[in-house]
Amino acid sequence: MSDRFFDLKNDRRFSVYLYRAGFGFWLLYILMGARFMHDLVAYRTDCAVFSFFLMVLALSASMYYDYYHHPAEFEQKKKWLIAMYLVLAGLIYFFILRKEPLNLAELLPRF
Repeated sequence: MSDRFFDLKNDRRFSVYLYRAGFGFWLLYILMGARFMHDLVAYRTDCAVFSFFLMVLALSASMYYDYYHHPAEFEQKKKWLIAMYLVLAGLIYFFILRKEPLNLAELLPRF
């Protein structure tokens, strides 16, 4: 095995570190909802989207390893990766790039 950190083809460590960072940002997102973190509540949505981005990036790095060493797992994860990229694109558009805030009343039908 190579000692290089970014040797994605032969080493899973980088994807594991990305998963851990994504999980850490997810925990930070939960913590930002607490009353004592009121000053940072404006960054809560950004933290959630960044957490999801890190998780998708970790899955991509893990799939690069699986492509060479575990082809059956690669084929299984491929569909999930496409779906996660679509969800990530939607999250980035609705929460970051969109100018006006998202109104849930527009999305939900009235009864």
